[in-house]
Amino acid sequence: MADNLEPTPQPADAIGAAVAPPRRSEWRRFARVFFGRKLYLIGFIIVVIIILTAIFAPLIAPYDPLVTDLYATKQGPSSEHWLGTDQIGRDVLSRIIYGTQISLIIGFSAVFASAIVGMLLGLVAAHFGGWVFAVIMRIMDALMALPGIILVLLIAGLAGGGIGVVIFALGFGAIPGQCRMMCGLALSVKQNDYVLAGRAMGMSNWRIMLTQIFPNAFPPLMVGITMGIGGVVLGEAGLSFLGIGVMPPTPSWGGMVNDGQRYLLQNPLLSIAPGIAIMLLVFGFNMVGDGIRDAVDPKLRGVL
Repeated sequence: MADNLEPTPQPADAIGAAVAPPRRSEWRRFARVFFGRKLYLIGFIIVVIIILTAIFAPLIAPYDPLVTDLYATKQGPSSEHWLGTDQIGRDVLSRIIYGTQISLIIGFSAVFASAIVGMLLGLVAAHFGGWVFAVIMRIMDALMALPGIILVLLIAGLAGGGIGVVIFALGFGAIPGQCRMMCGLALSVKQNDYVLAGRAMGMSNWRIMLTQIFPNAFPPLMVGITMGIGGVVLGEAGLSFLGIGVMPPTPSWGGMVNDGQRYLLQNPLLSIAPGIAIMLLVFGFNMVGDGIRDAVDPKLRGVL
């Protein structure tokens, strides 16, 4: 009787299938966290709308943003001009739409340029250490000792205005932060076993940095890159507001705020409308950055 009560042996595959938990792909987990929160979803929608507006600006804008009409200056909202006209008769809505292109071009260009240079310097400093680390970090410390806004104003003021100058000034000012972030992450990643194994196998320094350290240190940096776009756009608006950013007649949200401040009592939309555009863009990219942070942060795995 006892022999008959012994459990029937199960195949190894069946036991493994019963014990192993279901595996969830990283993309599904990322999408569940990112799109599962309303603020992140709202921010993502705002960013998508802004990018599509910039791409299709010639099709969306009702007027040429540079064409003036001295017979229709400082008009309020109407069926012809939904947000009114500025002091020389240009359509405000059209200038805001085309200003989206300028803001995104400057934002993406400055952030990605600073990220490439800063991450490369941080990666080299962390991997080689010694005097290389000391030289690079001391240069970054010297740049960070100056307030960021002062450094940007100094570069933009000496070089003059223009889109290229603004990109260089804002991108240069963001390099120290990107460098120190990458250096800190790379210092922790380089201690892992797979990096030591690659070095033992005779992999070159550059191959170790680009194939072992960088891919594992990059995900947290995505948050800084995404949120940095909003910060650069805000910085460009500030430079244009001060008159040393994007030069007129090129449509710039900061320049439009500056132009409209003299007519706040007559037509407040001249300053308020571009100000709202700046606010929405910064909010959207900040929410996207927060969503990416929550989705890729290893400390939150299994919690969200």
